[in-house]
Amino acid sequence: MTRLVLASTSPYRRALLGRLGLPFEIHGPGVDEEAARGQGVDPEALVVGLARAKAETVARRLSDGPRRSDGSGDLMVIGSDQVAELQGEILGKPGTPEKARAQLRALAGREHRLLTALCVIRRGEGQGEKRPWLRREALDVHLLRLRPLTDAQIARYVDRDQPLDCAGSYKVEGAGIALFEWIRGDDFTGVVGLPLTKLVAILAELGVTLP
Repeated sequence: MTRLVLASTSPYRRALLGRLGLPFEIHGPGVDEEAARGQGVDPEALVVGLARAKAETVARRLSDGPRRSDGSGDLMVIGSDQVAELQGEILGKPGTPEKARAQLRALAGREHRLLTALCVIRRGEGQGEKRPWLRREALDVHLLRLRPLTDAQIARYVDRDQPLDCAGSYKVEGAGIALFEWIRGDDFTGVVGLPLTKLVAILAELGVTLP
């Protein structure tokens, strides 16, 4: 039995992973996302690097113990990160209503990208530090276009959905879906925060049997 861990405290990722029917633990990675976003890296490198940092941080933290009799010493950690990108500018979590309104004003009537990265790390067979680590990564990219919005519409939306912890300042699983003219991509769960089709493929490759 593999000990499956989600390296995130996001309620959205927790709900998405729960849809697969696998038992899992939650451990916050404690990675400073905002500091990384200030380094001027390109959006793809940034989001993949943060997903990897989250998975690796939690994996190192949990990897010291001996293999347990139930096999749960086999460790698999899932890390993910998400950013919106508008013509090269990275939009992370706004944190405040003022910043959320500013992000939506910038996005209104325009096309942008939403990038969601996934990193899965598994500790393989062996003992102690000799156990090999396997790492698999994936990147989900959606193109989205918001409708033209007035300041009053933006203010009403932010008050209703409170998207302060969402890249781009919208919740497509909530009232935020009404903001969009169109959304284009392979897997809608990637927009919400965890691309399940890509995750399922990685889990299968690493030997996890889904219900």
